[in-house]
Amino acid sequence: MNDKANILIVDDEEVVRLSHLRSLEGTDCNTRAAEDGRQALTIMEQHPADVVLLDLRMPDLDGMDVLKTIKQRWPDSEVVVITGYPSLETAKQAVQLGAFNYLAKPLGPADVLKAANDAVNQKRWGIRSDGGQTNESSVH
Repeated sequence: MNDKANILIVDDEEVVRLSHLRSLEGTDCNTRAAEDGRQALTIMEQHPADVVLLDLRMPDLDGMDVLKTIKQRWPDSEVVVITGYPSLETAKQAVQLGAFNYLAKPLGPADVLKAANDAVNQKRWGIRSDGGQTNESSVH
């Protein structure tokens, strides 16, 4: 499977979007960014992402609503929730809605790369409960 992974970064803070984009520069993936939940869903309709790096607290349409919609409409997309306001309650809710991972800001470049890579591997190869294995990383 040589296709490049499609990664969507969703955060209302431009500095965070640019930081995540820079962290993924030079990797074998296509990246797009959205400044809010509505824009994220519009991008997903046109170019479904393999992995979504999703902020929770955004104006208008919050991250939990976006997560719910993505998992309903694009169930094969992996979503990594990245929030500056982590709590046990939102972590549980995100996982129940199908988030692959839940991380607290701030994240360094290596953390963003690892989160994206782990999610791409999950999407591409799947970690099965029957003892199946994952392949080597897909985002280099």
